[in-house]
Amino acid sequence: MQCNYAMKGSRTTMESENLPILRIRVVKFLIQSAHDLEVAPIVKYSALSLFADRFYPSLSGITSSNASRNWLLQPITESNLQLFALVSLWISSKLHTSHPLSIKLLKSFGDKMIKEQHFMTRDLLDAEVIFMQILKFEIGTANITFVFLEELLIQFKEVAKVGELVNWEACMDVMDLLYEKEETSVSYSSPCSLAAAILVASYLITVPVQEWEFPVLPWVQFVMPFIEEDIVEQIRGILLHVLETDTDC
Repeated sequence: MQCNYAMKGSRTTMESENLPILRIRVVKFLIQSAHDLEVAPIVKYSALSLFADRFYPSLSGITSSNASRNWLLQPITESNLQLFALVSLWISSKLHTSHPLSIKLLKSFGDKMIKEQHFMTRDLLDAEVIFMQILKFEIGTANITFVFLEELLIQFKEVAKVGELVNWEACMDVMDLLYEKEETSVSYSSPCSLAAAILVASYLITVPVQEWEFPVLPWVQFVMPFIEEDIVEQIRGILLHVLETDTDC
């Protein structure tokens, strides 16, 4: 990923017309940071859930009401959002690993990756407090798409040999793609259904056609109750986005 940002004098602020583009850039920054910091997948996807699904959508109300006078929120810039993205990884690593990311490591990483603003250690600590306050200290990540998808794939492998052919890396690539697409990110509000759709889509993408013998769609409908039309539409949307990305490449 190339991180080319404008200088401080032309920082990107969170104006309404910039919201979709700004969100996509910061989500990509978070995904790349998770890769560079070599965090576990559960840390990465918990951080994405905390930041993209919960923290970021809450900011519009805060900025419109001017409820906060902290400089990290007034105004909200791309570099400030990148700081909060790193904070989400920091919090997630505390939740899911016995050796979480250190503030010294995050400070050093931020100095290298965030080009238009230099943050101090104190800023990281302040950003963590603000992040937690905006989430009202509700940082549970047991009900995220990643967790449901991981459990679903384990069950699939137990009932069908073809489950071993489903590529787990492809499943995670699909999750990344959906987070990077503004118009599809809303799907994460229904993690169970989305996990099932991602599994079926990954099955169709990675399992050879001659191995398509197991009735995977009826099986996920049995394991997870939802309306058939909903998951079929989600699967179709995922496949279209994957094909669109392959074409762009």
